[in-house]
Amino acid sequence: MITNYIKEGGKIIVVPERTPGCWINIAPPFGAEELKSFSEELQIEYDFLIDSLDEDERSRYEREESHRLILVNTPVINAAEKENQAVYTTVPVGIVLTDNHIITISAVENPVFKVFFENRLKNFDPSKHELFLLQLFEQVVFRFLACLKKLNLKRNLIEEELYNSSRTADLKELLQIEKSLVYFVNSLSSNELLKLKMKRTDLLAIRDNEDMTDLFEDVIIDNGQALEMANVHANILSSTMESYAAIISNNLNNVIQQLTLVTIILMVPTLVASYYGMNFDWLPLKESPYGFVGVIFISIILSLILAWFFRRRKLF
Repeated sequence: MITNYIKEGGKIIVVPERTPGCWINIAPPFGAEELKSFSEELQIEYDFLIDSLDEDERSRYEREESHRLILVNTPVINAAEKENQAVYTTVPVGIVLTDNHIITISAVENPVFKVFFENRLKNFDPSKHELFLLQLFEQVVFRFLACLKKLNLKRNLIEEELYNSSRTADLKELLQIEKSLVYFVNSLSSNELLKLKMKRTDLLAIRDNEDMTDLFEDVIIDNGQALEMANVHANILSSTMESYAAIISNNLNNVIQQLTLVTIILMVPTLVASYYGMNFDWLPLKESPYGFVGVIFISIILSLILAWFFRRRKLF
């Protein structure tokens, strides 16, 4: 679906015609023929559109005559979430800058654009392409920060559950969060390298514009803070997983130790009974009417002595 947006009366509205300065957003559903027709109409590289749909594409930019392609990774909820998959994943958003239009394309309905569609962003004007791009970068960082906060909150709730019982389902959820953080760290690192390279090469030609340069620097700083936060959460989660693994291993060792001690204690009556199962004439208490009771009493006394010994050694 290809939609054209312009700002009119202080609001973003949809228009049927592609006027100069408009924002063109391409979102699912769309087909290959539609993209080819669109690329021919605006005379842009077809690969610019196709590359933006590859989930494995890293953040980068390309120049082709008067057109510029910028790919930036954004976080989205994993639609096919399963036990072995991450809660969040990252997908690239392609931004194509032409002389008359700014084009955005993504393989999914990207939540980053929601703030633009709902007119919640001040000073947003799609006709100011460079400013729009910087604002989009800023919203991508904010989206990462919001997702990181949700993941951290979910991790805290799972840890509280694990304090009471080490359930396999909780550990699987922690693994899902860990995978999400790996995606975030890689994407934020790639985005940071992209922005630093764009600033160094002055891709947007804003070096002489102090306000936009300051905004770009703020975006880079915010991206660095988000990357640092993602690394901190990843390290905390990794330490948590290692700690729970050690706790589970220690609990298992304690259970095995307790079962071993119980087995040793119960072995004493079994050993005494096995002796009296032999057909010898000289067995003690064989002829006594209290022989059976005596043997049971001796077995119990020996077991209690052995249990007391283990208790004294603090094995129980």
